[in-house]
Amino acid sequence: MTDRTSDTQIHNQFLDRWSPRAFDGTALTEAELRTLFDAARWAPSAYNYQPWTLLYAVKGDANWDRFLNLLVPFNQSWAKEAGVLIFFVSDTMMGEHPGHSHSFDTGSAWMSLALQAHLMGLAAHGMTGVEFAEAAKELGVPDRYRVEAAAVVGRPADASTLPEGLREREVKSDRKTIEQIAVAGNFPNA
Repeated sequence: MTDRTSDTQIHNQFLDRWSPRAFDGTALTEAELRTLFDAARWAPSAYNYQPWTLLYAVKGDANWDRFLNLLVPFNQSWAKEAGVLIFFVSDTMMGEHPGHSHSFDTGSAWMSLALQAHLMGLAAHGMTGVEFAEAAKELGVPDRYRVEAAAVVGRPADASTLPEGLREREVKSDRKTIEQIAVAGNFPNA
């Protein structure tokens, strides 16, 4: 594993957290799930509207295969060994008015869950490799809601457990520089 570094005073949890694909195949406990979902519950949102709903299946339960089949085949190949599979769904309306920040706010819930997973010694991996239309239909998501993404959480495993071709990719990735993502003033000329 490559250790990530920063020249700022950022907390190590941001450097240490990453999105592996290797999981040991054990289901998460009810207590672990409740802790993860509680972290998501406390995420900030516009007007405290909390537009997110987390639909989940635990490894081996009656919903597992159905949920797993809503991912693209590439993601199914490795996500099948995670402990829980979650679909993040947002309410696109704020009461009777369109909610401009529903995706942003639901992303906040995801990040809270991902950081809590890391603090618990678990790993979380978000995905947009989802059959979105099929997922909305299969999961009974009403029209005013949007399936934003899926994520898996589980106990990390050695990269050798991954399918051939993914093992060498199981490393912490670097990030763009601060200057590439934060610009004073107007959007830079392309």
